[in-house]
Amino acid sequence: MMRIRDWDRNLKVRLFSEALMNVTFWMFFPFMAIYFTESFGKDNAGLLLIFSQIFSVLASLMGGYCADRFGRKRMMVLAAYGQGVAFFMFAFASSPWFTSPLVGFICFTFAGICGSFYWPASQAMIADVVPEEHRSSVFAVFYTSINIAVVVGPIIGGMFYADYRFELLLAVALSGFALATLLAKWLRETVPMEVVVEQYSGKWYKVIWKQVRQYGVIVRDRTFLLFIVAGILVGQTFMQLDLLIPVYTKEVIDKQTLFSIGDWSITLGGEKAFGLLISENGLLVALLTVYVTRWMERYQERFVFVGSSIVYGVSILLFGQTESIWGLIFIMALFTFAELMTAGIQQSFISKLAPEEMRGQYFAAASLRWTIGRTIAPFSITATLWMSYQWTFFLLSLLAFVSAFLYVIMFQRFEKQRAKRVGMQP
Repeated sequence: MMRIRDWDRNLKVRLFSEALMNVTFWMFFPFMAIYFTESFGKDNAGLLLIFSQIFSVLASLMGGYCADRFGRKRMMVLAAYGQGVAFFMFAFASSPWFTSPLVGFICFTFAGICGSFYWPASQAMIADVVPEEHRSSVFAVFYTSINIAVVVGPIIGGMFYADYRFELLLAVALSGFALATLLAKWLRETVPMEVVVEQYSGKWYKVIWKQVRQYGVIVRDRTFLLFIVAGILVGQTFMQLDLLIPVYTKEVIDKQTLFSIGDWSITLGGEKAFGLLISENGLLVALLTVYVTRWMERYQERFVFVGSSIVYGVSILLFGQTESIWGLIFIMALFTFAELMTAGIQQSFISKLAPEEMRGQYFAAASLRWTIGRTIAPFSITATLWMSYQWTFFLLSLLAFVSAFLYVIMFQRFEKQRAKRVGMQP
């Protein structure tokens, strides 16, 4: 394992500066669904969040192109400054002097677009400066850093969101400016400028269209198509972690006592209760990812994927039946276990599905599970207007169970294909 002290300076600067940005970002981000629901109503909030995500999806298609064409450092610095400006304007739109949820939504959308340009460049930079045999350990450290922020940020945010929204947003904006300044001063460019990548030659819109056409691989490979569709369906459950679950928690948790010892007690309202739940999720992910991954490696991949979907379905169903803070804490642990079951094996399984000469295409197409899933997930908020929370959570659980069924079919096809390939070998 590559020690941090042996890392390239670029990575050291990013690790600590991004940690600051991530903590402040997670102080506010988990409460966005609550903010937009209160401001626009559930019907409009769901549609607006879908609209916002569409722009982020389009930006992500261009992110890789821009990182290769204009440089990693340049795109990261510009994106970080852009996020700083977006959150500064968002803070102004939530200030004591001026209040406009619409301006806040526009700023939030622009911040998401900037993030879609930042992350492809940041991931490419790691690949530029880290030998292949050490990349997984470096990615793991950055992943752990993010999950530490997921633990710390929501706890702080839950304490201050209701009464100090302006100050929280201002802290996120200042962190964005600080990140951009540090990156501009200390990073060096890592893109191999002497190499002309044929994939990114020509007009930008032709490049984007070429990438879209490459996603046709999911239509030609029916096994892979089932993997994508199953991933989108089960994704409708865990993507509710920052959509439906915070809205539900705010409405059903009304000053419940968490602990009580004599005259001393800890009482939580909706926002603080959700801050605790999201922090629990981040803490369990940070602590148990490696352990649960090793545990799951003992079993066939078929049982792990199917089991994860079933556990997701059960946990999201229980969410809609529970109004106790301790009950929600237990269910969040079950929900997180479903996440951890497949966290360590998804990438390796995609590499098994992909022909060696098309591995890059398959990994790119596999991201559609998240981009498409994230685009349609906000419908859950609007759905609560047409039906109760209980029925909405029930439908989400049904999608997870359908996902488990599709995984069963997918693995049947996969095992037949693998047996056929083995039989064809001399």
